[in-house]
Amino acid sequence: MLISKMAAEGGGKEMNEIKTQFTTREGVYKLLTHSEYSRPNRVPFNSQGSNPVKVSFVNVNDQSGNGDRICFNVGRELYFYIYKGVRKAADLSKPIDKRIYKGTQPTCHDFNHLTATAESVSLLVGFSAGQVQLIDPIKKETSKLFNEERLIDKSRVTCVKWVPGSESLFLVSHASGSMYLYNVEHTCGTTAPHYQLLKQGENYSVHTCKSKSTRNPLLKWTVGEGALNEFAFSPDGKFLACVSQDGFLRVFNFDAVELHGTMKSYFGGLLCVCWSPDGKYIVAGGEDDLVTVWSFLDCRVIARGHGHKSWVSVVAFDHYTTSVEESDPMEFSGSDEDFQDQMIHFGRDRANSTQSRLSKRNSTDSRPVSVTYRFGSVGQDTQLCLWDLTEDILFPHLPLSRTRTHTNVMNATIPPLGSTAVTNTPSNTTNGNNSGASTPGLNSTTLPRSNSLPPPAGGPATTPTPTPTTTTTATANSTNKAGTGGLTSGILDSAIATGVSKFATLSLHDRKERPHEKDHKRNHSMGHISSKSSDKLNLLTKSKADPAKTLGTLLCPRMEEVPLLEPLICKKIAHERLTVLIFLEDCLVTACQEGFICTWARPGKVGLLSSQNQASSPSGTVV
Repeated sequence: MLISKMAAEGGGKEMNEIKTQFTTREGVYKLLTHSEYSRPNRVPFNSQGSNPVKVSFVNVNDQSGNGDRICFNVGRELYFYIYKGVRKAADLSKPIDKRIYKGTQPTCHDFNHLTATAESVSLLVGFSAGQVQLIDPIKKETSKLFNEERLIDKSRVTCVKWVPGSESLFLVSHASGSMYLYNVEHTCGTTAPHYQLLKQGENYSVHTCKSKSTRNPLLKWTVGEGALNEFAFSPDGKFLACVSQDGFLRVFNFDAVELHGTMKSYFGGLLCVCWSPDGKYIVAGGEDDLVTVWSFLDCRVIARGHGHKSWVSVVAFDHYTTSVEESDPMEFSGSDEDFQDQMIHFGRDRANSTQSRLSKRNSTDSRPVSVTYRFGSVGQDTQLCLWDLTEDILFPHLPLSRTRTHTNVMNATIPPLGSTAVTNTPSNTTNGNNSGASTPGLNSTTLPRSNSLPPPAGGPATTPTPTPTTTTTATANSTNKAGTGGLTSGILDSAIATGVSKFATLSLHDRKERPHEKDHKRNHSMGHISSKSSDKLNLLTKSKADPAKTLGTLLCPRMEEVPLLEPLICKKIAHERLTVLIFLEDCLVTACQEGFICTWARPGKVGLLSSQNQASSPSGTVV
C-alpha cells in the first residue's frame, strides 16, 4: 500500500516517519493496509484548493452480517462502498455508487440511521456552493435538491446532520455563520425567503420563515461572527453545541431555542466539537492548537490538552474505551486482558447499564465508581493524539490534582512551552444562561475549581478555503421523488404557518417517541417574539469584547488556571493534513486530505484474513 511505501521512504528520520501502529494501556492498535479505502485508482489526490475529505458510516442491518456502509468525498467525487473493516480487504473496484459533480464539491454528508435498510438509505450531502442534496446511493436515486437556486444561502455548507430521532428534519450550517432547519417533505420556494424574529439573545438570533404556506427553511439561526464551522447534538438530542470562526463554543437548548452556555478559545477560531457519551462534557479544538474540555453542567473549562503543533481539525470521544470501573480512582493494575475484562463500554446496547453506574457514582461522596473518558484528536500537523480524562481532572480536590494526566506517553512530540498571543477578537463575553440546566441524559454533582499547570505554546497554520459560487449538477440521474421522512412536523409547521405570535409553546423535534418518553411533554416559553420582518435581520447589534478582557474569565481561563493534559500517544500517521477520526467497535478510522481512509484495528481485533493479507504483502510491513 502507498502509505506503507511512504513509511519505508521516510529517510530514517523519526519526525517524518509514518507510524503504522501505536500502543496504549489496552494494547497495540495496528494499521490494516488492505482495509484502506480511496478512489479506485489509489492515486493520491491533489488536495490543493479542495474541501476536506469527510467520512460517514451507516449500518443497514443486512442479513448477511456485513451491514456497514461507508461514504466519503474526494474533490468533486462521492463514493459509497460496503465497509468490511477488520474482517476483509477492501474491494475498491466495486463501489455501490459513485457520483461526480460539476461546478461544486461535496463538503460534508450524513446518513439517517433511523430509516436505513438494506434496500434504501437517506444520505444528505452538503456542497461548497451552498446546496444540500438528498440521495439514495443504494437505489442510485436523487430525491431532492435544497437551496438549489442559492436563494437561502450562497456560502459553503460546513456541516449537515439529521435531527436525532427524526425521519424528516435536518440541520445545515454555512460559512456565512447561519444555520437552517429543513424538512425533507417541504419545498424551498422560488423566491428568497422573508423572515420574522422568533428569539434573540447574546450574539445569536433565530428567525422563522415568513410565508403563507409552510416552506423551507423552517428556522434560520444566526450565530456569532464568521463561519459556523461545526455543530453536534448531545447524546439525548436536546442540546446543540456549535463552534464558530469567532472562537466561541455556544451550547443551545435546541427545543427551547435558548443559549445554555459559552466558551472562548485561547485564540483563533474553533473548528470542531464533540460530546462525551454521557453528555457531561464537550471537547472543542481549533486554531489555538489545543483541545479544550468544557463541563456542560458548570459551563466552564475544566482542562486543556496540548500535543498538536498545528490546528486541530477533528475531536471525537471513544465510546468503547471510555470506561466505568468499580475500583479506586486512577488504579489500573494487572494485565491488558484483566483491564479489558473490567471495562464497561458505552456501546448502544449497554448504555442504560452504564448510565445507572454513573448515577451510582454521582449519588455518593465515596465515589465507588471511577470514570475514565477516552477521546482523540487529529490535526493539520498530520498527527493523531489520544487523551484520557481521568478522576484527578474531574475531581481536582483530590491530592493528585497537580499531577499531569498522562497514563502512557509514548514517542509524543510536544512543542516547547512558551507564551501565547491572543490574536482573535471575540464577540461575546457572557457565559449564557444555565439556570436549571441538567446534564443531557444524566444528573451530575458540581465540579470544583481545579489547580493549575504551566502554559503551552500554539501556532496556527494557514489553510484558506475558497468559496465557489457555481451551482451543483450531479452526473447521476436526478429523479424528483418525495422525501423519505415518515413524520410530520405538526407543532412547528402549525406555528410557522399560522404565525408564531399566537403560540406560547414550540417543539422543534419531530421524533419517534421512546417508550419511556410517551407521557413526556416539553413546553417552552416563546418570549422575545417580534413580528418584525427580515429587513432588520442584518441590523442586529453584536457586542465586541476585548480579547484581553475575555482572557482570565470563565469564558477563557488562562493556561495556568486549568489542568494541562498531555496525550497518551501522539503519532504522525499521514503526509497530508488529517480530516477524519471515527471510533468504531473493532477499529478507529482516520482519513487525510490525499483521499486515503485508513482502518486501525483495536488490540486483539485483527481479523484472520487481514492478518494473512498483511503477511503476504511486501509493502504492508508494520513499523
